Amino acid sequence: MGAVFGDCLSDPRVQVELRDVGAIIREAEGVFDAILLDVDNGPDGLTRPGNDALYNEAGLKAARRALRPKGVLAVWSAAPVPAFSQRLSRCGFEVAMHTVRASGGKRGNRHTIWIAARGGI
Repeated sequence: MGAVFGDCLSDPRVQVELRDVGAIIREAEGVFDAILLDVDNGPDGLTRPGNDALYNEAGLKAARRALRPKGVLAVWSAAPVPAFSQRLSRCGFEVAMHTVRASGGKRGNRHTIWIAARGGI
C-alpha cells in the first residue's frame, strides 16, 4: 500500500493492529475519533454472516461507545439499505446517508456511505 499512501504508516499517530476489528471496537471505550468500516458489501453481512455482528444494534452500540464525543462512524455499502439509517439512529447516532460514484466522476457504479456521528454531524 506504500505506493498508494506513501509513508503515512510512519506517522507516530498511526497504529496498525492485525486483529478482528469487531473485537477491537468492543474492547474500546471513547478512544477513536473515527471508525471506518468497509468490511463486507454493506451492513447486511452478505459475504460473511459473521460480519453482521458489526452492523447489528449491539455492534453499532459498541462502535458508539468506542468513539470519543463527536466521533464519527463511516460505513461503506455497495447499495443503499434504508433500514440501516434507522438502525444507526436507534443506536444513538445522528445519521447522514450519501450516494457517491465509485469512479469519482459522472459515470460508474453508485455506492452508499453512511456518516453516523456521536453528537452532531
